[in-house]
Formats: sequence, structure tokens, C-alpha cells
Amino acid sequence: MLKLDNHDSRIRYIDLLMERLDLNDLPECALPDGYRFVFYQHGDRDAWINIEQSAKELHSFEQGVQVWEQYYGGVEDTLHKRMLFIENEQGVKVATATAYYDANGELPPERGQVHWVAVRRDHQGKGLARPLIAQTLKVMKERGHTEAMLHTQTTTWVAVRLYLQFGFRPMAENAVSSRDGWRIIRALTGHPALDDFDAASEEEILEQ
Repeated sequence: MLKLDNHDSRIRYIDLLMERLDLNDLPECALPDGYRFVFYQHGDRDAWINIEQSAKELHSFEQGVQVWEQYYGGVEDTLHKRMLFIENEQGVKVATATAYYDANGELPPERGQVHWVAVRRDHQGKGLARPLIAQTLKVMKERGHTEAMLHTQTTTWVAVRLYLQFGFRPMAENAVSSRDGWRIIRALTGHPALDDFDAASEEEILEQ
């Protein structure tokens, strides 16, 4: 049986787009004892970069600065109601996600984006991801959005499985253009929502 990490570069990389067409009936998911949610405060950029780098979403701190400027530079004053962190009892930020909006104006305003979700490697497996996604969707709804979308990829297949469990489904165009990616996710997760996709073989899953 193929054993893969939750962020595994051996997997063939394919972009995936997912959507949830309503934000009603969101699940209640409590944080484990010793953790709490906090919103972004001025000066939290480096904590965000450190989490994303630890989770292998970023390769270096310098890349993190570039990514931050690309997505959040100049709009930090909006993040105090959108960017979430999970802190431990020592006040260390160990996870993050943002209930974002389409800053480029290419999507309808009712559609929010689940943005840059990450849990530090040393805190993965502690039950943080599920409440983090639930809280992010709750915040998104509070900000007036009625739909949600997200961008992910085959290499983070464990996260994709979680999004499927939260009711996200492949976007119609992406289900066609990234069909091989969804075949990979079907093979790795076995999620019934992907029964229309034939499961990829091990050779098709691994990067050639």
C-alpha cells in the first residue's frame, strides 16, 4: 500500500478548485483544550509566514514575504476580521486560515475564498484542522458571503479529503480540466463524492 505524507511532493502536482454553494448548516467543531482562536493583529505577518513554512506551503521566509505582499500587502486593515490564527496556551500561533474575498474582482461578491490554510508540522494530528475550517467558514458567513471556494492541489490530498468532508465539491470546469487530479484524489481518499471519477493507479499518482 502506497504510504504518502499529507503534503507529499512525490504526488503528481495538479491544481484543484473546489466550491461549497451555500454556507448554511455549518458544523460545530470545538478546539481541543489548550487552544483558542484569535484574529490577525498588526505585526502577525512573520507568525503567518512561519506557520506556512512549517506546513511546507512555503519554501523559505523570503518567499513568504513575497506571497504576503502579493495577497495581503496594502489590505492588512481588512485582516483583523478575516485572518484567523489558533494559539496554544503559551500564546504561540500554530495554525492559520483566512476567510478572504476576491481581491481581483473576478468573482461575485457573495463568493468568499478559504485562503492559505496551514497547521504547523509539530501541531498536526492534534485535531486543529477541522475546527479551523469550520471557524473560517463561520467567519466567511459573518462577513456576508453565501458561497465559498478554495484552491488546492493533489499534493495536499489530506486537506482535500477534509474539504470534501465539509461539503466542498470539484468546480465543474475544474472537474474536466483537472480530471486526472480528481482521479488521484479518488484513489487516495476513496470519498464517495468522487465516485464519478475512476481511481488513478499508483503509477499515475506518483510524479514521473
